[in-house]
Amino acid sequence: MQRMLDVSDDVRAEIGDDEADRLLTGDTSPGSYDCTSCRTPGDSQQERTSTVLFVGEETAVLAFAHATCLPSQVVQVPEEQLQGAVQSITGGEPAAEEPEQAVLGVTSGLVLLEGDLHPALVVEPTGPIARPGATGGGDDFLPLLIEQGFMPVSQVKDVPSLLNGWSVLLAMGQLHAVLQPGETGGQVAWWQAHQPLHVTDGWRAAANKTNKVLVFAAPVGSIGRQPREDLLRDALDKAAANGQLVTACMPLAGT
Repeated sequence: MQRMLDVSDDVRAEIGDDEADRLLTGDTSPGSYDCTSCRTPGDSQQERTSTVLFVGEETAVLAFAHATCLPSQVVQVPEEQLQGAVQSITGGEPAAEEPEQAVLGVTSGLVLLEGDLHPALVVEPTGPIARPGATGGGDDFLPLLIEQGFMPVSQVKDVPSLLNGWSVLLAMGQLHAVLQPGETGGQVAWWQAHQPLHVTDGWRAAANKTNKVLVFAAPVGSIGRQPREDLLRDALDKAAANGQLVTACMPLAGT
């Protein structure tokens, strides 16, 4: 049976015309599926469905989503992250951590701005972040982000501007990565989860409604691991008042 399937030109170019045609005729596409974004059931025979291809260096994973959740697209992700996603599906062991990478702590929560609740991520390193190639220590975390387009704020009250080229990857209902522009085009991971991170149903619903996520970043010791959203907001307000907070708005990718 013919599927109500959207296969973008980018996806078709990656998988080839023959495979794309087999998907459209229903030979290789599932009738029913769990949406890779909202994790609720979908049916490609009854509703428009998007094909989403996650591509690493050696691995590619084809997923399906409601067309109302996201368009058909190719999402470039690091091979380690894609292997971790595959292993989380098959029940294998997660990919080993790479100790040489800087460790960024990420917390999700809903933040009230301009009368509405917005899905947000709060990023705080576990130690000072030095500029690449710099010697002598120091913490250049905020200056580096400002150079990338993040905006310093003294109050947490306005929705920040959209940051071009960056996005938040929420795949299979879980948080996988924050992506930034690659030096040679496309996107690369600025932060990636070694294991996909759980987000609440309310956070995911808000993200799917707006297709945008607010990202706040602060130096080590500014926020801490807050157990409740009200305490997280208090910590954000304090960091902003101390000149220790930058923010940006990012679209969802692969969700």
